[in-house]
Amino acid sequence: MNIIHNNNIAVSCAGISKHYKKVQALKNVSFEVSKGEIFGIIGPDGAGKTSLFRILTTLILADNGTATVNGFDVVKNYKNIRECVGYMPGKFSLYQDLTVEENLEFFATVFNTSIKENYDLIKDIYVQIEPFKTRRAGKLSGGMKQKLALSCALIHKPAVLFLDEPTTGVDPVSRKEFWGMLKNLKKQGITILVSTPYMDEASLCDRIGLIQNGSFLTIDTPEEIIAGFGQRLWAAHSKNMNKLLTDLRSNADVKSSFAFGDAVHITLNEDYKTEQLRHELEVKGHTGISIRTIKPGIEDCFMELSKSEKY
Repeated sequence: MNIIHNNNIAVSCAGISKHYKKVQALKNVSFEVSKGEIFGIIGPDGAGKTSLFRILTTLILADNGTATVNGFDVVKNYKNIRECVGYMPGKFSLYQDLTVEENLEFFATVFNTSIKENYDLIKDIYVQIEPFKTRRAGKLSGGMKQKLALSCALIHKPAVLFLDEPTTGVDPVSRKEFWGMLKNLKKQGITILVSTPYMDEASLCDRIGLIQNGSFLTIDTPEEIIAGFGQRLWAAHSKNMNKLLTDLRSNADVKSSFAFGDAVHITLNEDYKTEQLRHELEVKGHTGISIRTIKPGIEDCFMELSKSEKY
C-alpha cells in the first residue's frame, strides 16, 4: 500500500472503523491524500465508500481511529472542516422546489459568500446550466442535476471536495464531461476525493484505493496496480458462454475465471497450456472456442485481489 509521507497532506486517516449494529462498514482504514490530488475510492455498493465520506465530512463519528481534513481533526475541529470542504452526496440532495439559481444562492449564503464572489470557480460548470437557471431543480435531467450539485458544493471555494458516486446513473457523455470538469478543478489547486463503482473511471485519478467489505485491498496509481497483476491473463469465448463459465470454474487448472462482458477472463496454472484447455473444452462439447492473451485492467486487478475462494 503506497502511503504518502510529507507535509503536503490534505486528508489523513488512521485506523478508522465503523459499525452499524452487526454490520461492520469500515475496518481499520488508513490512507493519506496529497493536496491537489484526485484520489479515487473504487468499489461496489456496500463497500464502505459513503460511510468513509460521511466520517471525513463530519456527518457521522467513527467508532475507532483518527482522521484529519486540511489539517483539522474530524472530531475536535468539525466546524473548521465544514467551512473548508465541499460535499456532493450520492443521492441528489438539493432543494427540488427551488430553481437552479435559488439553490446556488442559498448555498452561497450559508457560507457567507455570493455567486459573484466565486463565479470564476464554477463558471465552466455553471454556464452549461445557466440557461435553465429559472427551472426548478427537480425538473432537471440527471446530467444537469449533477452540474448543479457540483456548483453548489464549490460555491464557497472549498480546499477539499468530496464526491460520492457523482456519475452513477448519468449518461456516458455527461460522465465524460464531468471528469473533464474535475481535471480543471484540480488545476485550481482543489483536492478531490471521488468514490465510484465504475472501474473504468480509475484511470482518470492520480491514485486510487480499491475497497471491498470496508477494507482497502490496495492503494496506488492505476498504472502501478495494473503492473502488479503479475499473471498472464486470457480472454476465453465459446458459442455457449454460460456453459463455458461453468466448465472453466470446475477446472482445477484454471486459477480464476470471471465473466467480463462477452468474454470470460481467466488465469491458468503455470504448467497448464491453452492448447490443453482448448482440447478439454472441445471434449465437453464447446464450439467456436477462442482463447487469447489480453492486458489486465483495474477490474481484473480488483477481482483478483478480492477473491476469497477459487470458483
